[in-house]
Amino acid sequence: MGEVVKDGREEVIQAWYMDDSEEDQRLPHHKDPKEFLSLDKLAELGVLSWRLDADNYETDEDLKKIRESRGYSYMDFCEVCPEKLPNYEVKVKSFFEEHLHTDEEIRYCVAGSGYFDVRDRNEAWIRVWVKKGGMIVLPAGIYHRFTVDSDNYIKAMRLFVGEPVWTPYNRPHDHLPARVHR
Repeated sequence: MGEVVKDGREEVIQAWYMDDSEEDQRLPHHKDPKEFLSLDKLAELGVLSWRLDADNYETDEDLKKIRESRGYSYMDFCEVCPEKLPNYEVKVKSFFEEHLHTDEEIRYCVAGSGYFDVRDRNEAWIRVWVKKGGMIVLPAGIYHRFTVDSDNYIKAMRLFVGEPVWTPYNRPHDHLPARVHR
């Protein structure tokens, strides 16, 4: 019998279609029945993913190769939790506003976990749960939003090509060149 090889990324990144409940944004928001998406299906939307060694990110050769091949020259960290982020509740709500960027958004979870919600081509929300060791790239122009999960803690490495640009364009901004091929 052939052995099924499991994608190691699925241990740190999972994706599913969301329900339309108005309950706390930090809850999983699974549909009933649950409707999971493969990471390959996410990649069809331009959302790329890796599983990396979050305990050794300073010396991780895989991270170094990704940074070099994709031109990620700038890096910093963002820690989202009540103890570290001033005006925590207000900030978490603002991150959850649907928006896009004209550049990729690269996030590598080195501790904790959080949800990155993205729109599919039919405007349905897909929730991407990123845990310690998961790295995702959201393509320029994709509508998305972020929230911590019910643990209220994530420490993420933010990567950029060149100088960091954090400009969010709240929906609607379909006229931007980054939206042309979406």
